[in-house]
Amino acid sequence: MADSRPGEATATEGARAQLAALAARGVAWPPLPPVSGHPRPAAVLVLFGVLDGRPAVHPSAAVPADLDLLLVGRAASLAHHPGQVAFPGGRLEEDDDGPEAAALREAEEETGLDPAGVEVLGTLAQLPVHVSNHVVVPVLAWWATPSPVAVVDHRESATVFRAPVADLVDPANRRTAVLPARFAGGRPRPARPDAGPAFLVPHAAGTHLVWGFTALVLDRLLTELGWSEPWDTSRTFQVPL
Repeated sequence: MADSRPGEATATEGARAQLAALAARGVAWPPLPPVSGHPRPAAVLVLFGVLDGRPAVHPSAAVPADLDLLLVGRAASLAHHPGQVAFPGGRLEEDDDGPEAAALREAEEETGLDPAGVEVLGTLAQLPVHVSNHVVVPVLAWWATPSPVAVVDHRESATVFRAPVADLVDPANRRTAVLPARFAGGRPRPARPDAGPAFLVPHAAGTHLVWGFTALVLDRLLTELGWSEPWDTSRTFQVPL
């Protein structure tokens, strides 16, 4: 972890306290249609920490410049959510002691992080993910002792990166993701919103687009935390499916 000046340390501690308070009171998600049949339980790790590299470019009054979020770019060959940017996570296994354990296990398997350095702040209400027939519990956490991360299995992940949160709230990086009426081949699109929040994440090799479940969760968290800034929702991005 990079050294911080006293004022920066105080700001970062304040961000952790805000996250802990949010985990305690919970989040009311937007209404979504339930998953039909027998959905499978899953969990994702929403892991905030102190950036050990480039600080945010966008100046934010609410978000410390060195606050970041761990994200994974999924492999393009996967059956579900190919190429999408996501929180680390996956399906609960029989040996998992609940969503928190599953989220930590999956994050370790995907990114190589050391779970011992992660402080779990709490779990949030589950959300349906229709495309993969899951109900997903977001696990809110703080990276108390960051460890090196990288792609562990290239069959599942294409990239692992830490996104500065202040750059995520930058109005210039906000978009509305618009889904086509039907998938390629004429197959009907599953029941889910036609449009939703999206984030552009600049990086050395180009720009990541965060949309779908991950963007919905992130958008609501930033709003609940009071970190979001007004942005132009008419700026759209056609999702490539």
